[in-house]
Amino acid sequence: MASVRKYIATSEDKWAELARRAYRALVNFSVPAPRIIMYPILRLTLFLRAVCYFILRVFFCEPLFKAYCKQCGRNVHTGVYLHWVQGRGSIILGDNVTIDGKSRFCFATRYSDNPTLQIGDNTGIGHNCSFTIGKHITIGRNTRIASGVRMFDSAGHPTNPADRLAGLPTPVDDVQPITIGDNVWIGGSCIIYPGVTIGNGSVISMGSVVTANVPANVLVMGNPARQILSLVGTPSPVCKL
Repeated sequence: MASVRKYIATSEDKWAELARRAYRALVNFSVPAPRIIMYPILRLTLFLRAVCYFILRVFFCEPLFKAYCKQCGRNVHTGVYLHWVQGRGSIILGDNVTIDGKSRFCFATRYSDNPTLQIGDNTGIGHNCSFTIGKHITIGRNTRIASGVRMFDSAGHPTNPADRLAGLPTPVDDVQPITIGDNVWIGGSCIIYPGVTIGNGSVISMGSVVTANVPANVLVMGNPARQILSLVGTPSPVCKL
């Protein structure tokens, strides 16, 4: 087959040239789309998709995710995907919590009898977030967490090379709970390390790696994240979040 492809791609023979023309015509083929015909089809397709997604979310994804939860407040919503929950632990949700898209929740029971993820009222979590809970991760009220954020209170493997080679787990002392305050905004693709506390009202800029505590009402960014300015008594900064 490789020789045939090479012949068609390089030969000056009329049959090879004909094959190349046929291939180009095929890959460039497109049908006309007159708006008077295609727009009603588009609207019908979008309507049917919305109905299917509504049924999938309301009667399948949300009830199954709520079944994972130890406590679940009023008006809790998910997207049209079933979140991935691994291990045994407690998920405690307040009222008006939205966990959109598809996220991952991994509980490591070797460090606690009941590892717990607690999310406060009116908090929203975006698509493709990841939470690894060995002891406790607490997220406050009215907090916004963008897509692709990762939080872990356990690194998963020891940093000591000999322990890692021996297949030993992370030492218990290295598993440190994470606390996210109220009205915090965490931008996309941020990483929150074990033991971090983020104060009320703070903003974590997109892509930041947070390895130390963040005071209340500040903007931090970078790798590692550092404080850029105070959000109290200063104009709103123009930055990507």
